[in-house]
Amino acid sequence: MSVPIEETVFKRKRFVAEAMEKFGFVRTGEGFVYEADILGGDFHAVVTVTEKGCVSGRVIDNMNEEEYAPLRMDSFNGGYVNSVRHAYEEFLGGVAEGCCKEVVFASDQANRVAELILYRYSVSPDFPWGQSQYAGDGTFRHPENNKWFALIMNIRWNSLLKNGSEETVDIVNLKIDPKQAAELAKRPGVFPAYHMNKKSWITVLLNETLSDGEVMDLVDRSFNLTK
Repeated sequence: MSVPIEETVFKRKRFVAEAMEKFGFVRTGEGFVYEADILGGDFHAVVTVTEKGCVSGRVIDNMNEEEYAPLRMDSFNGGYVNSVRHAYEEFLGGVAEGCCKEVVFASDQANRVAELILYRYSVSPDFPWGQSQYAGDGTFRHPENNKWFALIMNIRWNSLLKNGSEETVDIVNLKIDPKQAAELAKRPGVFPAYHMNKKSWITVLLNETLSDGEVMDLVDRSFNLTK
């Protein structure tokens, strides 16, 4: 599949070690493993979670004891393979329900920045796009004028790098003084604004390229320019 099933299921979730052990995960040298038969015992699902919360999984065909490759191939879309996918998604959904807590954004840094904005400005994100594909994108607004000063989104790397990557990354769009655009664009982790005016907005990666303090310095500028 283009985007791993595990990434879709666990995108805005964080594992809780105590809950994992109660659920049946076994601790290994590199993290935790949980496995069970699915689809009436025809297949065996294994999910591995590292200490940092990275998730991977395998679905093994019990008939030949080999990994079921069609599961992750877009070209295989028949009734049988879809039934295997559905069973695996249900398996992962049960793991998520029993072992995870919900978080607002996909990345740790995005959630930390949201907490810092709340602490500094007493502003929480709102999510104006309902059930659309942008439902998880959060806007931060001035209480006085309702103007955005930050917008956190989860987008594909391809949107920034044009490299065909299906992987995603959290970003924040921030207002800038147009005179500083060229200088800021030279900084690692800073890009011309995604889906906004590139003369007066920038996109900042929330993947630890910049420290929380560096990101908040740019948030401060945006806050002051938009109030």
